[in-house]
Amino acid sequence: MAWGQLLFSKTTKSTAYTTPAVARFFSKSIPYEVKVGIPEFLNGIGKGVETHVGKLEAEIGDFQKLLVTRTLKLKTLGVPCKHRKLILKYTHKYRLGLWRPRAEPVKS
Repeated sequence: MAWGQLLFSKTTKSTAYTTPAVARFFSKSIPYEVKVGIPEFLNGIGKGVETHVGKLEAEIGDFQKLLVTRTLKLKTLGVPCKHRKLILKYTHKYRLGLWRPRAEPVKS
């Protein structure tokens, strides 16, 4: 059946296909960290960024200060460009409430 016939059909019976709205329900909730500090945040990002934990804790100190740190400050601390981009991307997502570091999964 052509799209024109589907869209402009004058019959009372609807012939257009619709996709049903399916809600996704997961059986397990994702565990989140209760207290988020600089080490938990950088470990949550991963990808080698966790190597800068000691440096950032010594220079910045507070997680709230890390959330408002700019790229030039990270550059003067010696953080490589790729890691700076990841840190800034995830701090922005964290401030918006779109991302939080996950707790380590419990191994059975």
